[in-house]
Amino acid sequence: MLLSFRTTNHRSLRDEQQLLLTPSYSADGPAGADWEAVSVAGLFGPNASGKSNVIDALVYMRNLVRGSLKESEPGTGIRRYPFALDPVMREEPSMYVVDLLLEGIRYTYGFSVDDAQVTEEWMYSYPQKRRRTIFHRRLDEYSYGEHSPESMRQVQEITESNVLFLSVAARSRQVLVRAVYDWFAGVLDRKPAMARHFRSAAFTAEYLDRSGYLDRLTSLLRAADTGIESAEIVEETDAEFAERSARTGGVEGYPLQRRKDIFFKHRGEKGTFTLGLTDQSLGTRALYEIGLPVFRSLDRGTPLIVDELDSSLHPYLSAQLIKLFREPATNPRGAQLIFSSHDATLLGRIQGEEVLHRDHIWFTEKDECGVTELFSLSDFKPRRDENRERRYLAGRYGAVPIVNDEIFAAALSGRGEAADVPRRLAVGREAAERV
Repeated sequence: MLLSFRTTNHRSLRDEQQLLLTPSYSADGPAGADWEAVSVAGLFGPNASGKSNVIDALVYMRNLVRGSLKESEPGTGIRRYPFALDPVMREEPSMYVVDLLLEGIRYTYGFSVDDAQVTEEWMYSYPQKRRRTIFHRRLDEYSYGEHSPESMRQVQEITESNVLFLSVAARSRQVLVRAVYDWFAGVLDRKPAMARHFRSAAFTAEYLDRSGYLDRLTSLLRAADTGIESAEIVEETDAEFAERSARTGGVEGYPLQRRKDIFFKHRGEKGTFTLGLTDQSLGTRALYEIGLPVFRSLDRGTPLIVDELDSSLHPYLSAQLIKLFREPATNPRGAQLIFSSHDATLLGRIQGEEVLHRDHIWFTEKDECGVTELFSLSDFKPRRDENRERRYLAGRYGAVPIVNDEIFAAALSGRGEAADVPRRLAVGREAAERV
């Protein structure tokens, strides 16, 4: 499980920010679970406050661990996203660190990178609650712990300056680093529905046919009152396959495969009617899309990172997805859901049931210089029974947009004086100060 994530100098996260997932309130924890980290973390805040950047930083770390070996050519540097509103920070390294608990052993792994190279990288384990160095890299200088094998030292000879040592060591079958690498390899992420094209019905149907998730996905859609009664996967006919082959051909060495599509049967007044995926509502398609990674995450006990969980979903459906991760009965392997949302109803109760516990809730806020601060609801020492949704919307926790009504109204109405409102407000303030 992920115990904490820290990052510095990533997009609007100029200063070090930490997402701490160790429980703050033992009374809020689920009965019967021995989790040492919370299974849910939700990020709330105004538009452009940095919620997505926290998500993006963790996904960036995952991607670099998984892809630096195969995607970084020697001498090409490292693509990163430093804080852009300060020229000094553009030259400073960006840092990413995770604390993990894997099979009863705690690990710390992190790295710093600049535009050219990995400036530092380290991994420690705590097999008996005492720190044990696996490796520590400073530029091209390496040090190892007494338990690190000689074969690990040989890996540094084939590690380029712009490639993570962890990526090379894992591919070189170094057992000491494999658990951490496998954790990163298992991290799933989902982007907002509006920021991506839905996968083609054929692609997803093929995956559903192989994975055996069709029945579970159909049950999820049926339970969500989408009107869907059942689903089936249909393979294209010989004539359809021949026509498509003649029209599109195939890539040499990769012959065309017979296409599969998914169709849903909807209940109607006069029986059932068959519709394809593209004929479904945006909300149904969003639930369909997120259902697959939810199942995979819960089955494997791996993290699922979702930016804008509430995109195209009713609050009740979002709450039900959160509950799947919150309850040990549906999450026996300790999978974790980390998400961002604008939906304040998730902070309260839906149908009389609390959606998020106190230590599940985080906020982001951006200052006048464009710097994001990440902080927890636990910092406010909230009572267990307080109305968190109402207090949040009232601004008690911060992390709400400050909207100037006059500028907003003028901008929406299209009046030409909208651009002049700030000047008139400043004049008014100066007059008030003179009085």
